[in-house]
Formats: sequence, C-alpha cells, structure tokens
Amino acid sequence: MNYNEFCVLNTLYKNPGRTQREIASANSVSIGTVNNTIKSLTAQGLLDASGAVSVEGFAALEPYKVKNAVIMAAGISSRFAPISYERPKGVLTVRGEVLIERQIEQLKDAGIDDITVVIGYKKEEFFYLEDAFGVKLVTNDEYATRNNNSTIKRVEGILGNTYICSSDDYFSINPFEKYVYDSYYASEYRNGPTDEYCLTTKGKGGMIVDVKVGGADSWVMLGHAYWDESYAKKFVEILEREYDNPETAGKLWEDIYAEHIPELPMRIRKYPSDAIWEFDSLDELRGFDPHFIENVDSGILDNICSVLECERDDVKKFEPIKQGLTNLSVRFEAKGIPYVYRHPGTGTDAIISRESEAYSQGVARDLGIDRTFVFEDPKTGWKISRFIEGCIEFDYHNVEHVRTAMAIGRKLHQSGAKSSFTFDVYQNALEIVELLGKVSFADFDELAERAEFLNKCVKSDDVPFVLCHNDFYAPNFLVHPEGMDLIDWEYSAMSDYASDLGTFICCSDYGIPEAEDAIREYFQRDPDPSEIRHCMAYVGLSAYYWFVWALYKDRTGDPVGEWLYLWYRMAKTFGIHAQALYQA
Repeated sequence: MNYNEFCVLNTLYKNPGRTQREIASANSVSIGTVNNTIKSLTAQGLLDASGAVSVEGFAALEPYKVKNAVIMAAGISSRFAPISYERPKGVLTVRGEVLIERQIEQLKDAGIDDITVVIGYKKEEFFYLEDAFGVKLVTNDEYATRNNNSTIKRVEGILGNTYICSSDDYFSINPFEKYVYDSYYASEYRNGPTDEYCLTTKGKGGMIVDVKVGGADSWVMLGHAYWDESYAKKFVEILEREYDNPETAGKLWEDIYAEHIPELPMRIRKYPSDAIWEFDSLDELRGFDPHFIENVDSGILDNICSVLECERDDVKKFEPIKQGLTNLSVRFEAKGIPYVYRHPGTGTDAIISRESEAYSQGVARDLGIDRTFVFEDPKTGWKISRFIEGCIEFDYHNVEHVRTAMAIGRKLHQSGAKSSFTFDVYQNALEIVELLGKVSFADFDELAERAEFLNKCVKSDDVPFVLCHNDFYAPNFLVHPEGMDLIDWEYSAMSDYASDLGTFICCSDYGIPEAEDAIREYFQRDPDPSEIRHCMAYVGLSAYYWFVWALYKDRTGDPVGEWLYLWYRMAKTFGIHAQALYQA
C-alpha cells in the first residue's frame, strides 16, 4: 500500500462517510488524487461499493497498527526549577489534569493499551500508575548521568510500531492514532528566532532531510514521535554501537537521529500552533494555566513567600543556576527584586551540617563578608539569598582578587566567633572513605597514608581552631561592582585557619611558588618555615578531602567532572612537598 492509499483508507476508517473534499483537506492532497486513490482501493477490494473500509481493507491496515507506546518520565527536568526539585514534571496537575494521566488516557482512547512508562528521578511518584492505569513501569538508573538515550536503551526490546512520548507534554487535541504509515516526528511552526530543533524537509511527503538546533521561522520538533518496525530496528543497532562512547552519554535520542538521518527515514507530522504544549519553565506553564501557581503543592514556593512576605503571584522569572557542586539553585524575582533559592543536593545530608551552616551564615552577614544572605532553614538546608547583578569570575591570577579574598579570610578567622560545630578536614575525609567502602585504584593507599602522616604533623603544631569557611575557593567568591562576598557556607565550622588556605590553593592551578605568594598575602608578611609547611600540609590534606568527596559524589550519581582529577593531582603534588618539609 502506498502512502496516499494508506492516508485515504485510514481517514475512512476513522471517519466513515467523509466526502472526497474532506479527505483531500485532511491529508493535504488534491481532490483528483483522492478520486484516483479511492478507485484504486475499490479495485483492490479494500473499500466496498458504499465506500466503507472492507474486511480486506482492515487486513491491509494491520501491518500499520500501533503496537505500543513508551512514555519517557525518568529525567530531572532541571529547567523547570524550582518545582522539579520537589517532584517530576509529569505528575503535575495542569488545567485540572495530571499531565501523564491525561496522556495515558489519550493513548488508550486511540486504542493503544500497551503502555510502558520509564521512570528514574523520584520514581516513586509514578508507582501508582501501574494499578490505576494498567501501565508497565521500567526503571532507568542512569537518568542522572545520561540523557534520554538511556531511556531508549532500557526499552529497546519492545520498540517497533511504537509511540515515543514525554510525560510532561500537554496535547490540546488527541494526536494518537490506531494506525500509522511510517515513522514521524511531531512538529509545530515557530515564527521568529527559536532554540528548538529546526527541521528541513523534502518532497510532498515531508521527509526530514536535516535537523539543526536553533534557527528562525521554521518547523520544529515538538511533542511525540512514532517509530515503525524498520526505524526501531535500525535505531537500536546504532544505539548499541555507540552507547558506550563517552560523547553519547549527554545526547538526546534526537541528537543520535540527527547524526544518522540517511539511515533513519522519518517524516514530519505538522500540527496547529496550539496543539502541543511543552513547558520548559514555571513561567511558561503559568502563562498556559494561570491558576497553576496558586494550586500547586509546593513547599519551596511556601518557603519563599513566608520569608519574603509576598504572595505567589509576586514570585516570577525562575531561572536555574548551573554553578555549584553540591546543590540545586534557581534565580527568581519577588516583587521585582532578584533572589536565589538554594535546594540541598543529593546525598549532602550525610556529609553536611545545616545547623552549622546557618550559624556561620549569620556570622558572615554580621561581619559584612556575605551581604547576600537572607535566610536558611537550619534543619533542611534550604536557603534564600540576594542575587547580585554584574558579577565576574574570581581570578586566581588577579592580585586584587587574591588580596581581597585573603582579607576576607583573615577577618573571619580573627572575628572571635565561636561555633559549637567543628570541621576537621582529615576526620571528615575518613568518614567519607568509610561511606565509599572499598577503593581499589593503584595509588589510593599511598594517598591515604600520606594524608595520615600530614594530619599527625599539623596536629602536633597545636594550632587553635577558629571559625573557617572550609569551602574557600573561586566559585564561592562573588566579585561584583560593590566589592566581594564569600557565599555558600555549608562546610563552615571551627577549624584550623590553614584549612581555608589549603582549600583555596588546592582548587587553583597554582604551583608551589604561587601557593607561597598566596600564603604570604594572607599573613601580610613573610611567613616563617613552620607556617609555610603547616599551610602546605593543609593544601595536601584539603585536596585529599575534596578528592574522596568527589569520589563519593560520583558514587551517588552526581559527578563533579574535572575537579576529581585536579584534587587527585594537588593531593599528590602538595602532599609530597609538605611531607618533605616536615621530614627535613
């Protein structure tokens, strides 16, 4: 059966008695084409004398019958902060309906009952669907480290004549059908500039010949896709071949498709501009459903409104902030004033005292070295801060930046503030190693033994503890037109002053000479040899701590990237140097 024959036969199956003009309009073809196609279908016995689909016609449609649907629901939806910090986007209620429930019901209305939902982030939120709707649940444990290609990998054995859907789409019309001719991707037209995936097609059938990210005045990928048997088989072959390549991890399945278009023929399926809705941000959803912000169950919004004494309607312009190794943060405005909401990251409760952080934040505010702080909950660790415009990156090689940072450190250390919490960098490293369990790479024991030696050395120096930041490195210094502020106090507690210097240096690209210059700037004089070796030992100890911390983050599915190697290298370089100074 050719494409036009399928379109006419399927239209008459869905809408018996349609006129030729109506069939032509529904399929964007001429009346003449419809007339000739009906004659062909009648001659083949696929339409009866009355123009209705015959028994033979239904048999001819059978190879095009949709077998199943996969709904992707594993991802974090980080752009939908802060609501996505609390629950997956697919279980949100929009215009009175839960997004994924609406989509499941639309699939079932189209006769598609075999539905698999792939879950990952906060997967327990979707468990009820199995009993409530009879869907199958499959878990994707790689959701935090890979893009949605990992979801496709989890269901590769059931793909073929399959709808591929996203749990957070809202279809104002039911786009699903019982029979589909071949593979397609849903699309809407975008006027003006867009950062969506833009499509170039060829011929009347609308075969996709190119996909580019970003463009203007273009049809774009939006919504669901359909994979026929041949497409699914070929895609799975490509995915099997490329899955373990490092560069594949971060790709959408659409990226893989775009790289193999000649091997993966797919049509465009055009929809009206108001048929498919994807909400990339809370403000976009607010525009679609004005009552959403009032009705959504959100402790985060309640926190914001309580602290800032505002209404939910006053809170707007949410934008995720990607910086930070331990937390999720989102910028927003309340009554036009910019703030940041900090949400504690995965696994941090085991290694961070939020009560200690809240105490130190108050001290830092009173000392004037963190003017951003507004409020922190000492039990759960959520925090609100002022957002400062016009910040630039801290530069380890900018003399003024380093000088100001060292002045902040001295002011904190000499403040006389006494916390009831302590942070011993070596003891904390040991606790993380215990959480890690067996660590088996070649020179870990060498690193551990050197850290133990250095810890004994610095303890014998008998340096009194003072209030320290203990996360004293470039991303936590806000450099802006008003000066410099030191933020993110979650590791702060009573500690050796050199813990801050050690962290500062081990997070830089400094060699030994540059490290000595920074230490000299802190003391505002030439330090004596005992002070130099003490500080150098803390560079090695701090690097060791942050290295095992990074290993822990990696184990909990939240890797920190290139920092892992930097801290490994600094632990060795400065550890060896400090050991030599103490043994001299």
